[in-house]
Amino acid sequence: MRLPLTLVLLLLAPQALLASSPAKRFYSSHDYYVLEHDPLAGASLEQCAHALGVEIVEQAGELRDHWLVRVPKHDTRISARAADSVVAAYKDLRARAESPSLSSRSEDSALSKRITSSVKYLAPQIPRQRVKRAPPSIRQEDEQNGTTSAAVAQRLGIEDPTFPQQWHLVNDEFPGNMMNVTPLWDMGIMGEGVISALVDDGLDYNSDDLAENFDPVGSYDFNDHVDLPTPTLFDDHHGTRCAGQIAAVKNNVCGVGIAFKSKVAGVRILSGPISDVDEAASLNYGYQTTSIFSCSWGPSDDGRSMEAPDYLIQKAVVNGINNGRGGKGSIYVFASGNGAQHDDQCNFDGYTNSIYSITVSAIDYKGLHPYYSESCAANMVVAYSSGSGNHIVTTDVGKDKCSTTHGGTSAAAPNAVGVFALALSVRPDLTWRDMQHLCVQTAKVVNPDDPDWENTAAGRPFSYKYGFGRLDGAAYVTAAQSWELVKPQARMRLPSIQINNGTMDADGNMTGGTPIPSGGLQSTFTVTPEMMQENNLETLEHITIRVWITHTRRGDVEVELVSPHGIKSVLAAKRRFDAANTGYPGWRFMSVKHWDESPVGDWTIRVSDQNIADQSGAFLGWGMTFWGSTIDPSKAILYDVELNDDLLPLPPAEEEAPPPPSSTIPAPSSTKSHAKPTDHLPGDHGTAEGEADKPAFPGASGTPTPVDDSTSATGSPTPTSSMTPTPDEGWFPGMGKLISNQKWFFGAVGVVALFGVSAAIFFWRRRTLRRRAQYSSLAAGDDLPMSGIQGGRSGAPPRTKELYDAFGEVSDDEYDDADEETGLRRGNPQERHLEELGFHSGFLDDEEVDTTNPTVPLYRDEPEGGVEETAHDQPVDDRSRSPGSSGSSGSGTGSWEHASQTH
Repeated sequence: MRLPLTLVLLLLAPQALLASSPAKRFYSSHDYYVLEHDPLAGASLEQCAHALGVEIVEQAGELRDHWLVRVPKHDTRISARAADSVVAAYKDLRARAESPSLSSRSEDSALSKRITSSVKYLAPQIPRQRVKRAPPSIRQEDEQNGTTSAAVAQRLGIEDPTFPQQWHLVNDEFPGNMMNVTPLWDMGIMGEGVISALVDDGLDYNSDDLAENFDPVGSYDFNDHVDLPTPTLFDDHHGTRCAGQIAAVKNNVCGVGIAFKSKVAGVRILSGPISDVDEAASLNYGYQTTSIFSCSWGPSDDGRSMEAPDYLIQKAVVNGINNGRGGKGSIYVFASGNGAQHDDQCNFDGYTNSIYSITVSAIDYKGLHPYYSESCAANMVVAYSSGSGNHIVTTDVGKDKCSTTHGGTSAAAPNAVGVFALALSVRPDLTWRDMQHLCVQTAKVVNPDDPDWENTAAGRPFSYKYGFGRLDGAAYVTAAQSWELVKPQARMRLPSIQINNGTMDADGNMTGGTPIPSGGLQSTFTVTPEMMQENNLETLEHITIRVWITHTRRGDVEVELVSPHGIKSVLAAKRRFDAANTGYPGWRFMSVKHWDESPVGDWTIRVSDQNIADQSGAFLGWGMTFWGSTIDPSKAILYDVELNDDLLPLPPAEEEAPPPPSSTIPAPSSTKSHAKPTDHLPGDHGTAEGEADKPAFPGASGTPTPVDDSTSATGSPTPTSSMTPTPDEGWFPGMGKLISNQKWFFGAVGVVALFGVSAAIFFWRRRTLRRRAQYSSLAAGDDLPMSGIQGGRSGAPPRTKELYDAFGEVSDDEYDDADEETGLRRGNPQERHLEELGFHSGFLDDEEVDTTNPTVPLYRDEPEGGVEETAHDQPVDDRSRSPGSSGSSGSGTGSWEHASQTH
C-alpha cells in the first residue's frame, strides 16, 4: 500500500516540529476530536480519517499516535452532540465489522475490521475553562519595612522599591517565617539556566520586571492560538503576578523574584474555555527545555466539585514524567486550592491528588494556617502567601506596575517553584521524584503544637494542613547539592476488592455492594513480602486508592485508610455543601502520609456516612496501588495510562468479555465555564487571622463494621476482616485525647455537677411539698377519704406548677415565655389543666400513669411533626452528625475520627 508523499513526510517529521506551531482552533465552525491511531493494526491514519469523514489537523501535542481531527459543523442550531456524524460513522463501521450477514472475507467487512482495530480511542473535544486560584482585587495595602530587609538590600545591591514589602523573602516582623532564599543568593545561586512555565492566563513579557527573563520559545497562547501569551482580558493578571514571584529581575522596578536569574515562559489556557487536547498540549509544551510547570488552577473550590483530568490530560502528564527533560521528568507544581471555608479538600481535585504533582498549600507571614487553604492527605509542603494582614507583593501587568494584593494558594505554588528553580540550577540532573523526596526530607515543622500534626511510621511529622512542613529554600537547595538520585519508580497494583458483588460498567452504572450502616463499614487487604518482591517494590512513596461508593448525598461520605502500623489517612471528610447523588464512581484518592512506611501487613479502608435518615449509600469495592522505588532498577517498567481503568470488575465466576471497541468513545461532557477565582477565594484572604490550634479533620474514628468478603476481583489474594482496633485507636479511642481536651472535659464535669445540684433541689422540694399535702387540714364540712388526698389527686391542680418551681420558680406570668422553649401549648394559666400540658402531673414520680382518661395524650420527647420532619428541616450547616459517636443510632457526630475525641 502506497501512502501519499505529504502524509509520509508528516509522519516522519520531527516531533518537536509538529508541536512547535499548534493550529488555530475554530470551534464555532468545526467539531474537533482526538483519535488515537494504532499504526500496526492494519489501517493507515489516512484510511481511518477518510472512513470517519474527518480532516487531520495535527498531532495532539506531544502524544505519539494521537491526532487532532475535525469536521465542519453542518447546522449550528442543532445540539452539539444531538447528531454526531463522526461517532455515528464509527459505530456503523463497528456494526459492519461484526455483522454476521457479511462474509468475513468481503472487502467491506475486512476494511471495517482494520479501521475499528486501528482506532484505539476517539473523543470529542469540548472547550471548558479552568479556575485560577488567585485572590480578588483588594484595595487595602499593608506595607512592611524593616531593618533586616534593608540590610539584605544593601548587601546584595537590591534597589527594587517594593523589596522591603516582600516579607516572603525577608520577614522583618516574624523572621522565622519566610522562604529563606537570601543565603542562597549570597552563595551566588540565583536560578541560572532554568525555565519555568506559568500555565495560566498569560504573561506580560513587556513588563520591565519580566522582559529580560522571558522565554518566548516555551510560550504559547492556547486560548487564542497565537505564539505569544499576551494578557488581553481585564483580569488577566494572575500569570504575570505568579511569574514575578519566580523571576522578577533585580532592577529598580517593583521587587525581585526568588530565582531572579531564571527564565519564565507563559502558556495561556485560563482566559477562556479550553478542550482536553489543548490542555494536554499545554502541559507538555516545550517540555524538553522547560523544567517546571507552575499550575495555580483547577476545578472549582466550592466544596461541591469533584473533578479529575480526563484520559488525554493524564496521558500528557505521564508523557511529561516519562519523557520530559530528556527522561528526568517534568516538574508539575499545583496549588492545593482556596476552598477550605467551604469544606473543600484537595483530595477531591484530580490534579492536586496526582502522584505526579507537588501539591503546595499556604501559610501566612506569621506562619499560621489561612482559613482558605485546603487540607488533604495529598498535601506535600506549604509555602508563604496571604493572611493575617499581609499579601504577596510582586509584579503586575504593565510596563512598571506592581501588585500588593496577590495571595491564596495561587501565590504559594510559585514561591515553591522559585525554590525548585534554584535547586535545578545547581542540580539539573534531579528527577521529578528526587524533587519530591527533597520536599519530604527537608520540610520544616511549623507550629509544632498544632493538633493536626501526627507522626508517620517513618517517624516524620505530617499534617493535612501543612503536609510535611514549610518549604525552606536554603535547606532544600543545600540538600539537593549532595543528593543521591533515587532508583527508578516501581508500582504494585493490588486486585480490586468487590464488596457483595459490587460492579461498575463502562457506562458508569454501579450495582451491588453493601449498604453503609450506622458506624460504617471496613474492609481489609493483606500485603505480603512476596508480593513486594514479585512487583520489584523496595520502598514506599505514594499510595493511590480507588473507591466505588453509591450515595444519595456524596458530601456525607467519609473514607479513611489505616496502614499495618496504625497510620491513618483521612481520604475524604464530610463536605456540607456537596449534595451530589453521583457517589464515587471509581474515584482515585492519594496519600503521601505513608512515605517510607513498610507496606507489609493489613491495610484497612473504612467507609461511613452521617447516618441521616433520608440519605443512604452502599460500598461496592476498592483497590490500591503502591508507588515507590525499585529493588532492581534494570527491571523498571515505565507506567502508561490505561483506558477505562476505573471499572470495577465482575466477580470471577461471572467475568465477561472486555467491553467492545465502542466503549473507547467517551460520552462527551457539556461545555464547562468555570467561575473566576474571585468567586471562591474570600475577600479577606489577606486580612483574616490564621490559626494553629485546629485539626483539619476534627476527631478520631471508632471501629466500623467489618466486611466479610471472601473473593477479590481475581480470586487471590483474599481480603480479610477483623474486629481488632488499629494501634492508633484502641478500644477506648477518646481517652487518648483527654489531656489535650481539658476544657471540654471540665466543662462537661461542670454541667453534670450543675444538673446533680438541680435534681437534688427538685427532689428535696417535691418531698417537702408531699409532706405538706399529707398533713394539711381539710375545710370544715369536707368529708374526703384519705385516698383522695394521697398523691395530690384531690381534683385541684396544685402540682401543675411544681415542676417549674423546682427549677426556678417560674410564675404564671412567666409561663408564656417559658413555653417557647418547652414547646408546650399556650393558654390562660387559670384555665390550664393537666391534660392540656401533654404530660401527667407525676411523670417524674414513681407512680403508674393514670390511664382512666384515654383522651390524655402521652408525653413525647420529640417535636410536633415527627423525627423525619425535623431531620428534613435541618440546615445544611448542621450536617455534622456521623456514625461513631455516643448517642442514638440516628444521629452521631463525626466519623470514626470524630468519635475518638473528647468534646
